[in-house]
Amino acid sequence: MEFSRRDTFALGAGAVALTMLPISASAAAEDAIAEFTGGAEVANTGVTLTAPEIAENGNTVPISVDAPGATAIMVLAAGNPTPGVATFNFGPLAAAQSASTRIRLAGTQDVIAVAKMADGSFAQASSTVKVTIGGCGG
Repeated sequence: MEFSRRDTFALGAGAVALTMLPISASAAAEDAIAEFTGGAEVANTGVTLTAPEIAENGNTVPISVDAPGATAIMVLAAGNPTPGVATFNFGPLAAAQSASTRIRLAGTQDVIAVAKMADGSFAQASSTVKVTIGGCGG
């Protein structure tokens, strides 16, 4: 099979477009984190994110997040078309600052939890989930 110059150019352009997709999805997640934190520094301790290492089906991936002393926790799926998954807000009478849910993942990607602590600081945790069957049209 021979490729013309036009075929080679089209294949190259397609490859470049595919490599740019994860960058824009990750950039959307970074923008959401910056908006949630107001640009403040984020520590890597204080939040526990539990997610499976391998999910057979991206339609229902169980996760749980725990951040003692948090007033809000935002969960993001960095590779989804819309990275924001959920934001949990905790009042002063909350017994625990934790939440469990099932989320939908488009494919293998990082799940990120960012917590706003009562003292105004921020903390985050992340976990990579390998998805064998995509849930968001994948």
